[in-house]
Amino acid sequence: MKHIQSAKNQQVKLWKKLHQKKYRDETNMFLIEGKHLVEEAIKGEQAFEAILVQDDEVMPPMLQNMNSELYIVSRDVMQAICDTKTPQGIAAICKITNGTEIKNDNYSKLLLVDGVQDPGNLGTLIRTADAVGLDGIIISEGSADIYNSKVVRSTQGSLFHIPVIKGDLIEWIERLEKNSVSVFGSALEGAVPYGEISAQERFALVVGNEGSGVRKELLDRTSQNLYVPIYGQAESLNVAIASGILLYHLRA
Repeated sequence: MKHIQSAKNQQVKLWKKLHQKKYRDETNMFLIEGKHLVEEAIKGEQAFEAILVQDDEVMPPMLQNMNSELYIVSRDVMQAICDTKTPQGIAAICKITNGTEIKNDNYSKLLLVDGVQDPGNLGTLIRTADAVGLDGIIISEGSADIYNSKVVRSTQGSLFHIPVIKGDLIEWIERLEKNSVSVFGSALEGAVPYGEISAQERFALVVGNEGSGVRKELLDRTSQNLYVPIYGQAESLNVAIASGILLYHLRA
């Protein structure tokens, strides 16, 4: 157990840099804040670099017998490293590992995310995929960073319960088709209402950017493209809401 009182401490300065994607990529680490996220990370057997507890907090039982480095820090230190206005007195530095790979083609239900840039939307998609019971999520280049603090908070801990990896979606669609997994795209043109498709034992859903949707080159490779009918005056549905409707419908 180590103690840090000053927000000017060199270690604290390094932790603060984890709010930058560049530094997360360089160090293969990311920061989580709050008791709930730390608890969910422990449940998900997340690898930790360090766990931080504010010095006026009672040590949570969940941290007993942890093998990770434990730091007792001042309120100033906790406020310096957290980007929430009222930190909950506990945070952790997590390791980014390759342990979330989807191995041996052992999957039957996946979500493929193409260029979703809003961190809140991406986090909600991860949370929804976890709730639906998918086998994993593939995130394309051009999407929000998986370990962005807003993405992590929006997942409400689901990031630690379901494999989430970066990947080439064209390669994944080809891989899925070879393994007899039906691939459905979310689109308005060249698509059918989702109610015309029955629930599937094996499927993947491709959802896309908030403005431009799924890239045409991906939609051209799907088994069938689907849309959610709009009955009111709304121009469109939020990507996370539409995805939730489609995923729950497709899931057998």
